[in-house]
Order: sequence, then structure tokens, then C-alpha cells
Amino acid sequence: MDELETVSGDSGRTAHARVSFLTFDAFPVGDVRRPVLASWVRSRRRNLPADRIDLPYISDPDLDQPLTRSADPVLMRLHEHLDGQPISVILTERDGLVLRRLTSHTQLSRHLDRVHLAPGFSYSEQFAGTNGIGTALERGGPMHVFGHEHYAEDLEDLACAGVPIKHPISGKTIGAIDLTCWRKDAGSLLIALAKTTADQIRAALMRDCSARQQELVEQYLQAGRRNADMVLAFDGDLLVMNTNARRNLDNSDQAAILAHGSEMLADGRTAVAVELPSGSRVRITCRPVPEGVRTNAAVLQISPRTPGLGVMVVNTNRPPPRPELPGMVGRSGPWLACCRDVDNAYRAGQWIVLSGEAGTGKAALARAAHQQNNPAGAIDVLDAAVPVSDFAADVEAELADDTVQALVIRHTERLAPKQLDDLIGAFYNARERRRSDPPWVALTLTTAGITEPDLGELLPLFPLTVTVPPLRHHADDIRELVPYFLSQLSRDLRCSPEALHQLLRSAWPGNTTALRGVLKQIVQHRRRTGVVVLGDLPADLQAISRRNLSQLEALERDAIIRSLLDSNGNRREAARALGMSRATIYRKIHDYGIR
Repeated sequence: MDELETVSGDSGRTAHARVSFLTFDAFPVGDVRRPVLASWVRSRRRNLPADRIDLPYISDPDLDQPLTRSADPVLMRLHEHLDGQPISVILTERDGLVLRRLTSHTQLSRHLDRVHLAPGFSYSEQFAGTNGIGTALERGGPMHVFGHEHYAEDLEDLACAGVPIKHPISGKTIGAIDLTCWRKDAGSLLIALAKTTADQIRAALMRDCSARQQELVEQYLQAGRRNADMVLAFDGDLLVMNTNARRNLDNSDQAAILAHGSEMLADGRTAVAVELPSGSRVRITCRPVPEGVRTNAAVLQISPRTPGLGVMVVNTNRPPPRPELPGMVGRSGPWLACCRDVDNAYRAGQWIVLSGEAGTGKAALARAAHQQNNPAGAIDVLDAAVPVSDFAADVEAELADDTVQALVIRHTERLAPKQLDDLIGAFYNARERRRSDPPWVALTLTTAGITEPDLGELLPLFPLTVTVPPLRHHADDIRELVPYFLSQLSRDLRCSPEALHQLLRSAWPGNTTALRGVLKQIVQHRRRTGVVVLGDLPADLQAISRRNLSQLEALERDAIIRSLLDSNGNRREAARALGMSRATIYRKIHDYGIR
């Protein structure tokens, strides 16, 4: 029962262990409780500063919600019982955002203001490091954090006992109750009092829950026990889904299913077969709660569509799901939706504009759609960024060639207004000349991520524009892109989890092209076989900075990285080699985002 352990006094061993941990020095593991050490490790992996508190702030948190309405009477009673005691009663949302703070002790209240333990600030572990609120929410159970067990030194004078608050029906964590006092005043009953308060809030929530919601969740639980389908339950204020649904349905699919569920309730239908935005075909069964009356609450069961259902099929005119485009790597929702749109446009013979930042793979998508649908046909690529005497004439010649089945025109935004006018004429001439077998044309339009260039009257010829998402918007695909690119560059090279994690943290302003360029640089200059480790990455990727650095700052960052590599990550030795104090190198490591 690690979560119920308490600390009888201020442990010098814990203080020493914390310093050793921050400097990567060895210390007896038994000097630190296991859940605290695990939280320290998570905090360090997030590159949190140990020498200060840096928290996000919301000026007007939502206080009109079931949690606060049910908890307020409980908190007020506890606050009255603790009148004059140096104990603060704190209520947070499930993400650690502080909603209420009741403190009658002036000195403690001032200190909590200094460390931003106040309404509007988030004490999630990802922002504040090890603390009673955030670590309890992270672990999903009671947590007592005492003095030097806090990751941030600003909190070392405090003791915190946090307990997650579970919804009485769904069982989900909806917030946390925390009791905070001076570490010198902490006792073994602090965690017990916090648990009792959480139980009282949960009971108040149960009293406030409507009978319909209780019946809804009961029906949801029964449906989940009867089969292995994906199950969702919803009404105006509540949405719950089982693990199978969370794992297999992305946000767009969930939204589509809820929309279908609402339509089924309104129309009185009990089952439909639909195609989801991800391309999956499923059967949705709707059971109103309560049954037999007009309601806005229902339990939905979602199962893979099988032949012979005998139910209404929605969007039957849509093309069936297609296999992934050849050479296009990634399974995230935004990327698959983009691939599907380009593929559908090619099959429909619809001319298309592919818009997006440089390096996102616009031309590659067009080539992949052609290869998918017409692998034997010829495809040509013209680049408007390459100076030629008459670009429109070159385009018209390509379109007049009966062997050309597809044409990709890159960097259309580089064309001058006169060239755009000539290009429009070339397209109309080509359509007149090849009415029976027109080629498929795709324009790529490189934007700065904010606005698109004005192509004037050219765009009406292209009824569809598909925005190719930047890599930062489907960063999970980096997990598949990295091994794919490495297999192209070297047969015997793979990426370590640490290096892959760092690649995932980059914003990749150059997108997929930049990622491949980095891996190519590693193969050419660092390693051709074995495992790519963190030290193989370029210096600017070993530090993910939160701001643009000056040339001097970039040089300092690179020097710190080299020193850390030379000392095998020992910050004390790296600081000594650079002539810095340990406090300075801690701060700079955080400021520069060095992992």
C-alpha cells in the first residue's frame, strides 16, 4: 500500500536522493518511495524545471459543472471544521486545473499564491512535476507527497495529500481533492481525511445524478458484458465508451457515430450500416434509454459490417474502402483521410489541387494515387519553379500526348500572373483536344501554413482542393516513417526508442522531407549499421527549444550537448567541464529543451 505510506519526519536521505537524482548520481533506491521515484523519472523525461514552478493558467475556469456543484457543500463543511488550522482544501478537475482553494491561514495562503497553487493554475504532473494533486491523478489513486519528495524545490516546504474523485456511475476520474499544509505540520491522518472527503463528494455526485443517467450507464454496462462489440452510451451531459471503442475509433469516427445515433433516435430506427470517415464499414445498433419513449439518451453497439444484415445502408453511393496508397506510410486519421480524398479524386477523374506546407508529400501523394489506379499509364511531373521559356506550352504539349495519363504540376504558386493566364488557356485547349480520354491533373500549391497564394481564375478548373497535413499534425506516423526511411537508406540500421522519442518531439517545420533528410545525414556521416542512438541525432534535434535561439544561444546549447555526451549524461561533470554551476546547467538544459 505505497499510496498510504506516510513520512514521519523530514528525511535528509530524501533530500540527498533528490539532489543525486537531478545530477544523475547514484543513491540508495530505498531512500525514496517507489511511487515518488517513478514520478521523478516521469518529470525528468518531460524536461520539467526542478528549480522553479512554471504552470499554465486559465483566467476563468468553468465552475458551473456537476463536480463543483456537488463538491462545494462538502468543501465548505470541511473548511469550517478546519477553521484556523494551516491546512488548505483544494478541488481540481481531472487534468489538475485548480477550481477551488479554501484556506483560512494567512501565511499558508500567501505561500500557495507564490507557488501558484491557486484557482486557474494546473497542477498536473506534466507541468508541476511530483506533487499530491498531479501524481495522484497520474497514478489513479491516493498519493501523499512530503517535503523533498516534490520534484520542484519551490514546493519543498509543503506536504500534500491528493485523492482522485471517481464519477459514481461511469467510474471515470473527474477531479481530485487535495489537502495541503506545511511539511512540519503534516501527520498520518492527512491522507485519511482526503480520502474521506473524496468519498463524501462521490456520494454527493451520486445524489445529484439523474435516474435516467443511472439507467443509461446500467444498460451500457450490460451491453458491454454481453458481447465484445464497441459500445457507446450518451445523453445530453454524459458520454461513456468501452476500451474497444476508444482503441478503434478516432475522433472523427466517434463524432460520426454520435451523429448517426442522434438521427436514429429522432427517426425511430434501431440499426443502420454506415461507412465511417476512416473508411471502415460498421453496423450501429441503437437502444433508446428508457425504451419505448422519445428520449435523447441511448446505448450504441458498433460491430464490423457483414453481408446480409438487411438494414438501411447510408451513403451507398460512396466508393468502397480502398487499400492504402502504395509507398504512403502512416495510419493516423488526418493522413489516411487525405490519402483517401486524393484516391477518390483520381478514380472520379476530378482535377485536384494539393495544398500544404513544403515537404508534406503533395507530389508523392499524386504519384501514389496514379500508381494505385493506373499503374501501367504514364505520369509526368513539371516543376513551375524551374525556369523555362514557355511553361504553358510545355504543359499543353504534355496534355496533348495521348500516352500521358496523369500530369503533376509542382510549385504552382511560383507562376507569374501572365504565366497563369497562359496556363488556363493550355488547360482549356487540352480538354477540347482530348474530350474522350482526358488526363488527370494535379497541382501542388506550397503554402506557409497560414494563407494560400491567389491563383485567380485557374482554380475553377480544379473543383477540389485537398490540404495535406503537416507532419506535426500526424506526428504518430513518425513511428512508421522512421523505420521505412531507414530501410531505404540502409538495410541494417534501426532506431533506438530514445532517439525515436526525440524525433517525435520535434515540430518538423520541414515536414516529411526534413525527417528523411535527417536520417540520410545520419547514414552518411554517423552510422550505417546497428542502432541509431540519441547521440547520433544532430544537435538541434537533441534539444527541442521552446523559442527561436540567437546564434550565441545555439552555440551554447550545442556546447552543453557535447559536454553531456562526453560525460555520459552526468550533469555535474558537464557543468564542471563548462565552468558552470549545477543550478545554471539545470536551468539551461530546461530552457534549451535538452533531453
